[in-house]
Amino acid sequence: MDICPKCGLPKQACVCEEIAKSEQRIQVTTIKKKFGKIVTMVSGIEKGIDIKKIARELKEQLGCGGTIKDNVIELQGDHRRKIKPILVSLGFSENTIII
Repeated sequence: MDICPKCGLPKQACVCEEIAKSEQRIQVTTIKKKFGKIVTMVSGIEKGIDIKKIARELKEQLGCGGTIKDNVIELQGDHRRKIKPILVSLGFSENTIII
């Protein structure tokens, strides 16, 4: 049985990621890239959270492409209205998401 080095609980019962999610200050912005394309930027996700898993889930639920650059998730298109409920369903606090 594997034990988490941070909280000392078994890996299946580890709560480190849930605690880290409640402490995040996530900022959602849009920028205009080449050829007038809009990109939604999700920043503020710090260490202790699997950013690849979050990005994969966002891309799947929004039906868009995207990438991770410098700990910032870039999603193709303007998703400011749709992204907050998805982040809340992933375990982030609604009060810490700034759009």
